[in-house]
Amino acid sequence: MTKSPPIVGLLVHHLLLRGQIAVNLSSLPYPSQEPMGKKAKWSWTSALVGAATAAAASAILSSKPRDPTFHLISINLTSLKLNFPVLDAEMILTVHVSNPNVATVRYSSANMSIYYAGCLLGSAVVEAGSQPPRSCQFLHLPARLSGLELAHHAKEFLADVARREMVLNAAVDIEGDAKVLWWDHRFKAHVDSHVSVDPVFLDVIDQENKSEMMLFNA
Repeated sequence: MTKSPPIVGLLVHHLLLRGQIAVNLSSLPYPSQEPMGKKAKWSWTSALVGAATAAAASAILSSKPRDPTFHLISINLTSLKLNFPVLDAEMILTVHVSNPNVATVRYSSANMSIYYAGCLLGSAVVEAGSQPPRSCQFLHLPARLSGLELAHHAKEFLADVARREMVLNAAVDIEGDAKVLWWDHRFKAHVDSHVSVDPVFLDVIDQENKSEMMLFNA
């Protein structure tokens, strides 16, 4: 005889003792039961997948952003414009930029300030754009240097020409958004560059670049 569920069996047994029913227990319908093993396995799998996804998202969002790297590759003179009594120089700065973070970054346009002998000599334009995660790319920055400001430091400049080396400093603040999974986070990157250049052939002799990136959660 097939066993009945405990509660139903006790109730039937009680009624039989009181003589109120007389039935064949094997004919009693039993509620169908879905195999517990399969259901439990599915539940645990979903729970584990959900926990793993949440943990991965939390790790990404809480991870410390890594600073991007900037490296000036070349300086190409494009034109000289007479601004009597001096000449203004226009050039293209080719910069290699790497994004070591796991987030795609989109940044707005910015101006890079270029200094010589402690004074603002000119600026370069950083156009708005984006960069995929863990990737490298080249940026071509149009720049303009003021001949008038250079004339104010004629003594230093002539000495640099004689020794074929002049030192330029540049600084830029770039702001934008970093996309992590489905969330966008604001970021701000500050870059300081110290570059030694041959003033005759505009070759990059040496450089030191420092960058700092801050990622905001809100």
